[in-house]
Amino acid sequence: MSDDKFVMNSLLDFYGTLLTEKQLEICTYYYCEDLSLQEISEIMNVSRAAVYDTVRRSRDELMKYEEKLGLVKNYELRIKLYDKIKLLTDDQRIHDLLDQCLNTESEGGLYE
Repeated sequence: MSDDKFVMNSLLDFYGTLLTEKQLEICTYYYCEDLSLQEISEIMNVSRAAVYDTVRRSRDELMKYEEKLGLVKNYELRIKLYDKIKLLTDDQRIHDLLDQCLNTESEGGLYE
């Protein structure tokens, strides 16, 4: 998976519900299921150009949400900090609490 698709999947996890139902469906096909624009156009019964425009506009919207809110960036930072804390201690209670934090972080995703 390309870096762009990885980034877009993360953005969809955090902000996908802010898109319209149609935008979310098309982006899910394109970024998550890796379907081509042509395949999506056939499934959705719209032109390839309409799918392309929807993907492009949705991508721009998702990027704007991340620019303003920074949820993905902050999530990634928290995960790194949890890992650093784990390396600093052998205390199993702290490891257990950090595991609970990690589980809480991952439970809110759209596709889980």
